[in-house]
Amino acid sequence: MKEDRKDGFLENSALDKTEELAELRQTIIDLAGRYFELAHCQRGFEPRKDVVPVSGKVLGEKEMCYLVSSSLDFWLTIGRFNKGLESSLSSRFAKRRVRTVNSGSSANLVALSSLTSVSLGRTALKQGDEIVTTAASFPTTINPIIQNGLMPVFVDVTIPTYNISTEQLEDAIGPRSKGIFVAHTLGNPFDLNEVCRIAEEHDLWLIEDCCDAFGSLYDGRPVGTFGDLATLSFYPAHHITTGEGGAVISANERLDRIVTSVRDWGRDCHCEPGTDNTCGRRYDGIYGELPPGYDHKYVYSNLGYNLKISDMQAAVGLAQMDRLDDFAARRRLNFNYLKRKLKPFTDIFYLPEATERSDPSWFGFPLTIKEESGIRRVELLKHLERCRVGTRLLFGGNITRQPYMMGRRYRVSGELTNTDMIMNNTFWVGVYPGLNEIMMEHIVGSIIDYVEGTNK
Repeated sequence: MKEDRKDGFLENSALDKTEELAELRQTIIDLAGRYFELAHCQRGFEPRKDVVPVSGKVLGEKEMCYLVSSSLDFWLTIGRFNKGLESSLSSRFAKRRVRTVNSGSSANLVALSSLTSVSLGRTALKQGDEIVTTAASFPTTINPIIQNGLMPVFVDVTIPTYNISTEQLEDAIGPRSKGIFVAHTLGNPFDLNEVCRIAEEHDLWLIEDCCDAFGSLYDGRPVGTFGDLATLSFYPAHHITTGEGGAVISANERLDRIVTSVRDWGRDCHCEPGTDNTCGRRYDGIYGELPPGYDHKYVYSNLGYNLKISDMQAAVGLAQMDRLDDFAARRRLNFNYLKRKLKPFTDIFYLPEATERSDPSWFGFPLTIKEESGIRRVELLKHLERCRVGTRLLFGGNITRQPYMMGRRYRVSGELTNTDMIMNNTFWVGVYPGLNEIMMEHIVGSIIDYVEGTNK
């Protein structure tokens, strides 16, 4: 990558104090780029022999070189690459404040936990308060509600958008309702206009789980810029990857300070790793019942964790940011291909629909088998497995029926009819950017072969 030598992230003048060190770094980075070409470039695909993954990472030479450059810094916690990643993410979310964490699940935990901070006064979430969410969800959207001693209130979703029913959401609001925490399912934005109206009307916190929806738009705005807080995941299956990683997006500085504190042990100090006394008043404060002048680095204002990302992970994510628009375009292209090819089979499947006013960066292509079709999901999935086509169910199905929910306190508002249908009849196939035209043809062909063979 010699042509990128002026890229500041491929050099580190703080360490490369001599010309010899700078040249050695460049040699290592050039070799890393060459190694990527030989070891990791995508090979050919042979249908029925090679697997068509349902999701996966798409990495390039730049990611490898950034990763190696970070490793040469030998700065193993958050550092200059993380600062670059957070800044790049912020620019994608209307300059909202963004803090990286070590997973999307941690992002959900930090976001929800931040709203319990005593610094929020009367608006802070308290034990027993209710958070409205959907039962057709991934567990770690729901788990932070339970982990913080709050009550999840489950409502149904609509098919074919797979998002929260706004009618049931309104009916679910009660005297102890304090927040709404829902995901944009498989990248399809929920009805943000209506959900935001309900949240504002009832004075509720709103957290957008965007872990499957990075790059999705609603009314031309990125999802993640509507709620008080939003979350992202950078697991390899997601829109960009850092390996393990995620982020929390905050609507204002007050929430950002709390998010940072909860992520960083709960401490009151906001110094970055490796720095001290950036406020200039490290020993001058009075905090709670601590003695005057207690070291600010060891003052804790929130119940927190240590959920930071490493700088090497951030390096990969920073390089991935350059690909986000292309990734989203490819996801939309693959989604539209599947929908076009499967349109003749609407007597068998409910085909997915984008929410009105939205432009999803789809995470997957969901299909719900109609009861009257005579198709059994398990047999179709076994067929696709034999064809080497990857599939997934829509996460936990009806989460209230999962083993870990037995004996836990929650409330269900209305009927979960569509949620149960999803649990029994829904699956999804991939649309991620690593799938080429031959792979997409194989997905469609394998589904059609089974449907037509069954209906003979």
